Amino acid sequence: MAQKILLVEDEESISEMVALNLGLEGYEVEVVSTGTKAAELIESNNPVDLYILDVMLPGISGVDLCRMIRKKSDTPVLFLSAKGTTTDRIEGLKAGGNDYLPKPFDLEELLLRVNVLTQGFKADEDLLKIGGASVNTKTFEAIDKDGNSVSLSKKEIDLLKLFAQHEGEVVSRTDILDKVWGQDQYPTTRTIDNFILHFRKLFEENPRSPRYFHSIRGVGYKFTK
Repeated sequence: MAQKILLVEDEESISEMVALNLGLEGYEVEVVSTGTKAAELIESNNPVDLYILDVMLPGISGVDLCRMIRKKSDTPVLFLSAKGTTTDRIEGLKAGGNDYLPKPFDLEELLLRVNVLTQGFKADEDLLKIGGASVNTKTFEAIDKDGNSVSLSKKEIDLLKLFAQHEGEVVSRTDILDKVWGQDQYPTTRTIDNFILHFRKLFEENPRSPRYFHSIRGVGYKFTK
């Protein structure tokens, strides 16, 4: 079955060119030209494999559309924008975007990025997505919520992998200590708390009101995506 892409772009020449070439690559593409129409499709839970959003749109901006998407799913989002400054890119990534391609762009580069977002993120078991951030568990490198590259320790990677394996489940502090540190090491539960605080700083938009790393009083922690 062909993967489906929702392309939200108000410049007709660009939308036609992108849709045509994505179609030739085997994707099923639905095109809308306003943020308002795109919001209706998002709210209707219309399933897609990738959103391609222009940033400046009639009605509702691409950044605001991305925030709407993130309240419902982790479906990849690629921004297209004539605004290509670092500040604009960071704004898009903080809203939950996965990639940001400034206009004018090379068609081959666009197709490559689409392929990575629709295939690589799902197939690569070494890549853990946390909202708009990502962690490569093989290289110990993370891209935080602000788009910054951060190096993580092996223990941090091991803890993130444990959480990912038990997504949506409560993992006790005892299990964390046994599985991440081992029974021959004796860290305190405060050590785990410090790791969680660091994760929230890196990945949570509001560390005081976490969306991904939850404390379960008297038991442990729960990771949700």
